[in-house]
Amino acid sequence: MRRALVGLVALLMTIPAMAAAQPDSGRPGRDLTVMTYNIHHGAGVDAVLDLERIAALIEQNGADVVGLQEVDRHWSARSNWVDQPAWFAKRLKMHYAYAANLDLPPLNPGEPRRQYGTAILSKYPIKDFSNTLLPRYPTGEQRGLAVATVKVRGAELRFANTHLTHNNNAERLEQAQKVVELLGASEQATMLVGDLNARPNTPEMKILTDVLADTWVEVGVGPGYTIEASNPTARIDYLLHSPQLVPLKAAVPVSLASDHLPVVASFTLR
Repeated sequence: MRRALVGLVALLMTIPAMAAAQPDSGRPGRDLTVMTYNIHHGAGVDAVLDLERIAALIEQNGADVVGLQEVDRHWSARSNWVDQPAWFAKRLKMHYAYAANLDLPPLNPGEPRRQYGTAILSKYPIKDFSNTLLPRYPTGEQRGLAVATVKVRGAELRFANTHLTHNNNAERLEQAQKVVELLGASEQATMLVGDLNARPNTPEMKILTDVLADTWVEVGVGPGYTIEASNPTARIDYLLHSPQLVPLKAAVPVSLASDHLPVVASFTLR
Protein backbone atom coordinates (compact mmCIF):
# COMPACT_ATOMS: atom_id res chain seq x y z
CA MET A 1 0.00 0.00 0.00
CA ARG A 2 2.78 2.42 0.97
CA ARG A 3 4.68 1.55 -2.22
CA ALA A 4 1.58 2.28 -4.34
CA LEU A 5 1.06 5.60 -2.59
CA VAL A 6 4.67 6.64 -3.24
CA GLY A 7 4.24 5.73 -6.91
CA LEU A 8 1.08 7.82 -7.19
CA VAL A 9 2.79 10.84 -5.62
CA ALA A 10 5.70 10.49 -8.04
CA LEU A 11 3.30 10.34 -10.99
CA LEU A 12 1.47 13.46 -9.87
CA MET A 13 4.76 15.30 -9.50
CA THR A 14 5.70 14.54 -13.11
CA ILE A 15 2.50 16.01 -14.59
CA PRO A 16 3.46 19.71 -14.10
CA ALA A 17 6.89 19.02 -15.54
CA MET A 18 5.33 17.39 -18.61
CA ALA A 19 3.01 20.37 -19.07
CA ALA A 20 5.92 22.80 -18.75
CA ALA A 21 7.83 20.89 -21.40
CA GLN A 22 4.86 21.31 -23.79
CA PRO A 23 3.62 24.89 -23.20
CA ASP A 24 1.33 24.97 -26.27
CA SER A 25 -0.49 21.72 -25.59
CA GLY A 26 -4.14 22.39 -24.93
CA ARG A 27 -3.64 26.13 -25.25
CA PRO A 28 -7.02 27.83 -25.73
CA GLY A 29 -7.74 29.90 -28.82
CA ARG A 30 -8.12 33.65 -28.72
CA ASP A 31 -11.61 35.06 -29.14
CA LEU A 32 -11.79 37.91 -31.61
CA THR A 33 -14.65 40.05 -32.94
CA VAL A 34 -14.15 41.68 -36.34
CA MET A 35 -16.20 44.26 -38.23
CA THR A 36 -16.15 45.73 -41.71
CA TYR A 37 -18.05 48.94 -42.41
CA ASN A 38 -18.27 51.34 -45.34
CA ILE A 39 -19.08 54.51 -43.39
CA HIS A 40 -19.83 56.83 -46.36
CA HIS A 41 -17.55 59.53 -44.82
CA GLY A 42 -19.81 59.55 -41.75
CA ALA A 43 -23.03 60.55 -43.51
CA GLY A 44 -26.09 58.42 -42.85
CA VAL A 45 -29.14 57.59 -44.90
CA ASP A 46 -30.65 60.77 -43.47
CA ALA A 47 -27.70 62.75 -44.97
CA VAL A 48 -26.64 63.78 -41.45
CA LEU A 49 -22.90 63.70 -40.68
CA ASP A 50 -22.59 61.87 -37.35
CA LEU A 51 -19.44 59.98 -36.41
CA GLU A 52 -20.70 59.32 -32.90
CA ARG A 53 -23.44 56.93 -33.99
CA ILE A 54 -20.91 54.97 -36.03
CA ALA A 55 -18.56 54.80 -33.04
CA ALA A 56 -21.44 53.71 -30.80
CA LEU A 57 -22.32 50.91 -33.25
CA ILE A 58 -18.72 49.65 -33.23
CA GLU A 59 -18.72 49.79 -29.45
CA GLN A 60 -22.09 48.06 -29.04
CA ASN A 61 -20.97 45.15 -31.21
CA GLY A 62 -17.77 44.64 -29.23
CA ALA A 63 -15.50 44.84 -32.27
CA ASP A 64 -11.81 44.23 -31.51
CA VAL A 65 -10.55 44.95 -35.03
CA VAL A 66 -12.42 47.05 -37.59
CA GLY A 67 -11.90 47.75 -41.29
CA LEU A 68 -13.51 51.03 -42.39
CA GLN A 69 -13.96 52.21 -45.97
CA GLU A 70 -14.78 55.67 -47.39
CA VAL A 71 -12.94 57.46 -44.60
CA ASP A 72 -12.10 61.17 -44.91
CA ARG A 73 -9.03 62.87 -43.49
CA HIS A 74 -9.16 66.67 -43.78
CA TRP A 75 -10.94 65.95 -47.08
CA SER A 76 -13.56 68.68 -47.47
CA ALA A 77 -16.51 70.52 -46.01
CA ARG A 78 -18.65 67.40 -46.45
CA SER A 79 -16.93 65.94 -43.37
CA ASN A 80 -16.06 69.25 -41.68
CA TRP A 81 -12.37 68.74 -42.56
CA VAL A 82 -12.11 66.26 -39.67
CA ASP A 83 -9.30 63.70 -39.37
CA GLN A 84 -11.80 60.86 -39.12
CA PRO A 85 -9.46 57.91 -38.38
CA ALA A 86 -7.82 59.84 -35.56
CA TRP A 87 -11.25 60.83 -34.23
CA PHE A 88 -12.45 57.22 -34.13
CA ALA A 89 -9.23 56.01 -32.51
CA LYS A 90 -9.49 58.60 -29.76
CA ARG A 91 -13.21 58.07 -29.19
CA LEU A 92 -12.92 54.27 -29.07
CA LYS A 93 -9.49 54.13 -27.40
CA MET A 94 -8.11 52.00 -30.22
CA HIS A 95 -4.92 51.89 -32.26
CA TYR A 96 -5.30 52.91 -35.90
CA ALA A 97 -3.66 52.98 -39.30
CA TYR A 98 -4.84 54.94 -42.31
CA ALA A 99 -4.46 54.35 -46.04
CA ALA A 100 -4.90 57.43 -48.25
CA ASN A 101 -5.85 56.14 -51.69
CA LEU A 102 -6.67 59.68 -52.78
CA ASP A 103 -4.10 62.21 -51.57
CA LEU A 104 -4.50 65.82 -52.68
CA PRO A 105 -2.65 69.00 -51.71
CA PRO A 106 -4.36 71.40 -49.30
CA LEU A 107 -6.51 74.24 -50.53
CA ASN A 108 -4.33 76.69 -48.60
CA PRO A 109 -0.59 76.53 -47.85
CA GLY A 110 0.23 75.08 -44.45
CA GLU A 111 -3.00 73.12 -44.11
CA PRO A 112 -3.05 69.27 -43.98
CA ARG A 113 -3.26 67.28 -47.18
CA ARG A 114 -6.74 66.22 -48.22
CA GLN A 115 -7.06 62.43 -48.06
CA TYR A 116 -9.69 59.76 -48.64
CA GLY A 117 -9.33 56.03 -48.17
CA THR A 118 -9.58 53.18 -45.69
CA ALA A 119 -8.75 52.77 -42.01
CA ILE A 120 -8.01 49.96 -39.59
CA LEU A 121 -8.94 50.29 -35.91
CA SER A 122 -7.66 47.78 -33.36
CA LYS A 123 -7.89 47.23 -29.62
CA TYR A 124 -4.60 45.37 -30.00
CA PRO A 125 -1.26 46.87 -31.03
CA ILE A 126 -0.60 47.30 -34.74
CA LYS A 127 2.91 45.96 -35.34
CA ASP A 128 3.36 47.16 -38.91
CA PHE A 129 1.28 48.58 -41.75
CA SER A 130 1.41 49.04 -45.50
CA ASN A 131 -0.89 50.19 -48.28
CA THR A 132 -0.48 49.04 -51.88
CA LEU A 133 -2.33 50.75 -54.72
CA LEU A 134 -4.42 48.40 -56.86
CA PRO A 135 -4.85 48.40 -60.65
CA ARG A 136 -6.77 51.43 -61.91
CA TYR A 137 -8.29 52.05 -65.32
CA PRO A 138 -7.97 55.56 -66.82
CA THR A 139 -11.41 56.70 -65.66
CA GLY A 140 -11.39 54.76 -62.39
CA GLU A 141 -10.87 55.88 -58.80
CA GLN A 142 -7.64 54.76 -57.14
CA ARG A 143 -8.14 51.85 -54.75
CA GLY A 144 -5.71 50.14 -52.38
CA LEU A 145 -5.04 47.15 -50.16
CA ALA A 146 -4.20 48.16 -46.59
CA VAL A 147 -2.49 45.44 -44.55
CA ALA A 148 -1.75 45.59 -40.82
CA THR A 149 -0.11 43.04 -38.55
CA VAL A 150 -2.13 43.01 -35.33
CA LYS A 151 -0.69 41.42 -32.20
CA VAL A 152 -3.59 39.56 -30.54
CA ARG A 153 -2.51 38.36 -27.10
CA GLY A 154 0.75 36.90 -28.31
CA ALA A 155 -0.47 35.79 -31.75
CA GLU A 156 -0.09 37.70 -35.00
CA LEU A 157 -3.05 38.40 -37.27
CA ARG A 158 -2.55 39.76 -40.78
CA PHE A 159 -5.54 42.06 -41.26
CA ALA A 160 -6.24 43.39 -44.77
CA ASN A 161 -8.83 46.01 -45.68
CA THR A 162 -9.91 47.09 -49.16
CA HIS A 163 -12.59 48.82 -51.21
CA LEU A 164 -12.79 47.58 -54.79
CA THR A 165 -14.14 49.60 -57.69
CA HIS A 166 -17.90 49.83 -58.05
CA ASN A 167 -18.47 50.51 -61.76
CA ASN A 168 -16.15 48.33 -63.86
CA ASN A 169 -16.25 44.54 -63.68
CA ALA A 170 -12.97 44.04 -65.56
CA GLU A 171 -11.13 46.53 -63.37
CA ARG A 172 -12.53 44.92 -60.22
CA LEU A 173 -11.44 41.48 -61.47
CA GLU A 174 -7.88 42.75 -61.90
CA GLN A 175 -7.99 44.29 -58.45
CA ALA A 176 -9.11 40.98 -56.91
CA GLN A 177 -6.28 39.17 -58.71
CA LYS A 178 -3.80 41.71 -57.34
CA VAL A 179 -5.15 41.30 -53.81
CA VAL A 180 -4.56 37.54 -53.99
CA GLU A 181 -1.08 38.13 -55.39
CA LEU A 182 -0.23 40.60 -52.61
CA LEU A 183 -1.51 38.41 -49.81
CA GLY A 184 0.12 35.34 -51.35
CA ALA A 185 0.38 31.91 -49.80
CA SER A 186 1.09 32.30 -46.10
CA GLU A 187 0.92 30.25 -42.93
CA GLN A 188 0.01 33.44 -41.06
CA ALA A 189 -3.57 33.90 -39.85
CA THR A 190 -5.16 36.28 -42.36
CA MET A 191 -8.39 38.24 -42.65
CA LEU A 192 -9.49 40.21 -45.68
CA VAL A 193 -12.38 42.59 -45.08
CA GLY A 194 -14.03 45.30 -47.07
CA ASP A 195 -16.56 46.65 -49.49
CA LEU A 196 -15.77 44.45 -52.48
CA ASN A 197 -18.61 45.82 -54.65
CA ALA A 198 -19.26 42.31 -55.97
CA ARG A 199 -22.00 39.81 -55.33
CA PRO A 200 -21.04 36.34 -54.09
CA ASN A 201 -21.39 34.51 -57.43
CA THR A 202 -19.11 36.80 -59.47
CA PRO A 203 -15.72 35.79 -60.96
CA GLU A 204 -13.86 38.27 -58.75
CA MET A 205 -15.37 36.76 -55.61
CA LYS A 206 -14.41 33.27 -56.77
CA ILE A 207 -10.81 34.44 -57.12
CA LEU A 208 -10.86 35.62 -53.51
CA THR A 209 -12.85 32.74 -51.98
CA ASP A 210 -10.60 30.18 -53.66
CA VAL A 211 -7.97 31.45 -51.22
CA LEU A 212 -9.94 32.70 -48.20
CA ALA A 213 -13.22 31.39 -46.79
CA ASP A 214 -16.37 33.51 -46.82
CA THR A 215 -17.40 33.88 -43.18
CA TRP A 216 -21.04 34.59 -43.97
CA VAL A 217 -21.44 31.36 -45.95
CA GLU A 218 -20.07 29.41 -42.97
CA VAL A 219 -21.93 30.96 -40.02
CA GLY A 220 -24.21 33.74 -41.27
CA VAL A 221 -27.99 33.41 -41.10
CA GLY A 222 -30.11 34.80 -43.92
CA PRO A 223 -28.97 36.64 -47.05
CA GLY A 224 -26.51 38.99 -45.31
CA TYR A 225 -27.50 41.94 -47.49
CA THR A 226 -25.59 45.16 -46.77
CA ILE A 227 -26.68 47.70 -49.38
CA GLU A 228 -28.71 49.98 -49.42
CA ALA A 229 -28.96 50.34 -45.66
CA SER A 230 -32.59 51.48 -45.66
CA ASN A 231 -33.70 48.54 -47.87
CA PRO A 232 -30.80 46.13 -48.42
CA THR A 233 -31.02 43.87 -51.47
CA ALA A 234 -27.39 42.84 -52.13
CA ARG A 235 -24.39 41.43 -50.28
CA ILE A 236 -21.20 43.25 -51.28
CA ASP A 237 -19.42 43.67 -47.90
CA TYR A 238 -17.35 40.71 -46.71
CA LEU A 239 -15.23 39.11 -44.02
CA LEU A 240 -12.93 36.48 -45.56
CA HIS A 241 -10.56 34.39 -43.46
CA SER A 242 -7.80 31.79 -43.49
CA PRO A 243 -8.06 28.39 -41.71
CA GLN A 244 -6.34 29.68 -38.57
CA LEU A 245 -9.52 31.61 -37.80
CA VAL A 246 -12.56 29.56 -36.83
CA PRO A 247 -15.80 31.52 -37.29
CA LEU A 248 -18.41 31.25 -34.55
CA LYS A 249 -21.21 33.59 -35.62
CA ALA A 250 -21.85 36.52 -37.94
CA ALA A 251 -24.45 39.27 -38.17
CA VAL A 252 -25.44 42.36 -40.14
CA PRO A 253 -26.40 44.98 -37.54
CA VAL A 254 -29.23 47.30 -38.57
CA SER A 255 -28.28 50.97 -38.69
CA LEU A 256 -28.95 54.05 -40.79
CA ALA A 257 -25.58 55.62 -39.90
CA SER A 258 -24.27 54.96 -43.44
CA ASP A 259 -25.64 53.87 -46.81
CA HIS A 260 -24.08 50.44 -46.11
CA LEU A 261 -24.72 48.06 -43.24
CA PRO A 262 -21.72 46.67 -41.36
CA VAL A 263 -20.83 43.00 -41.08
CA VAL A 264 -19.59 41.72 -37.73
CA ALA A 265 -18.37 38.24 -36.79
CA SER A 266 -16.68 36.48 -33.93
CA PHE A 267 -13.81 34.04 -34.37
CA THR A 268 -11.44 31.85 -32.47
CA LEU A 269 -7.87 32.64 -33.52
CA ARG A 270 -5.82 29.46 -33.22
